Amino acid sequence: MPAGTLTADEQQMVELVSEFVDQRVRTRVRDYEQDDIYPEEFIEEMKRLGFFGLLAPAEYGGVDVSTACFARVTEELARGWMSLAGAIGGHSVISYLIKTFGTDAQKQKYLPGMADGSIRATMALTEPGGGSDLQAMRTTATADGDEWIINGSKTWISNAAHSGLFGLLCITDRDATPAHRGMSVILTEPGDGLVVSKKLPKLGYRGVEACELVFDGRRVGNDAILGEVPNKGWAHMMRGLEVGRIQVAARALGVGQAALDDAVRYAQQRESFGKPIWKHQSVGNLLADMATKQRAARLLTLDAAEKLDAGERADMEAGMAKLFASETAMQIALDAIRVHGGYGYSKEYDVERYFRDAPLMIVGEGTNEIQRNVIAAQLIARNPI
Repeated sequence: MPAGTLTADEQQMVELVSEFVDQRVRTRVRDYEQDDIYPEEFIEEMKRLGFFGLLAPAEYGGVDVSTACFARVTEELARGWMSLAGAIGGHSVISYLIKTFGTDAQKQKYLPGMADGSIRATMALTEPGGGSDLQAMRTTATADGDEWIINGSKTWISNAAHSGLFGLLCITDRDATPAHRGMSVILTEPGDGLVVSKKLPKLGYRGVEACELVFDGRRVGNDAILGEVPNKGWAHMMRGLEVGRIQVAARALGVGQAALDDAVRYAQQRESFGKPIWKHQSVGNLLADMATKQRAARLLTLDAAEKLDAGERADMEAGMAKLFASETAMQIALDAIRVHGGYGYSKEYDVERYFRDAPLMIVGEGTNEIQRNVIAAQLIARNPI
């Protein structure tokens, strides 16, 4: 089966998203993006159309599509506005973690609401000063009878102000060596002992908020530990990040595709020296390279998705997809500005937005420098001498 082959129902889902993007999102994105307004109207439509239940099992009301379909849906959303793809990113990873590692009680408690979007979820990993170094984590959960007391802080948490569930990675055994052996994923809801800060200002990825979380004596029960077995969180989250990195790669594909589409359109409309600018070799070559890199990025992403769907380890493939697709999106966005010339620097054209959105995929979900470390480590591990 070719990488990324979808069933008829999945293809119909992708077409539904594409229609939503073209008819609803692209015509109105500037109403929200310029003033950094939360897109409540779009989010409600996405709930109704089932986009929040893509990775939730059908028995809990979800759509339960393949990772390849999830990637294609993400790409289409990001083609319209990358922020909308971000709205389902961490949510879908937590859906995946609960359906894969959660207890029956955790699945019954959360998945139906997550499937219809009445419960929004997000990941809480990054800490102030920690960045991609999760081993240096300082947020802790300390056992107190049949409860855990959480203290610490997280930052750059997408959708934090609108989430009803946080998949928190924290230390539950401070004596573990190495540190990741003492980490757990805790499913915690907003409440006493948890403060969500005001949203952080951002260059791009506007509309959807990113906030800091402060845990100060937040109490949860033993049943909040994912799978109800502590100190398994590192393995759980690393599996979840394979999904997350494929999703980030797909977001980059959407931004890259939007920039490429606009450049191709403009290159046919704009004339100089008596002919469309694409006929000038400098512009034509630029378009050719943009299209070639975009296709390569998509194939890498779908290859990683197919491997994950087959139940295989996909950290190297997901890292490759995220690395290449994000760098490609950044380059295509810059090249689209070059094709547009001075107009590409104007807010009257969408290419300036693509250029502001693209860097997020380079630094998010593990920086590309970290991705290279992951790829190199797995390359050696899979090819020992």
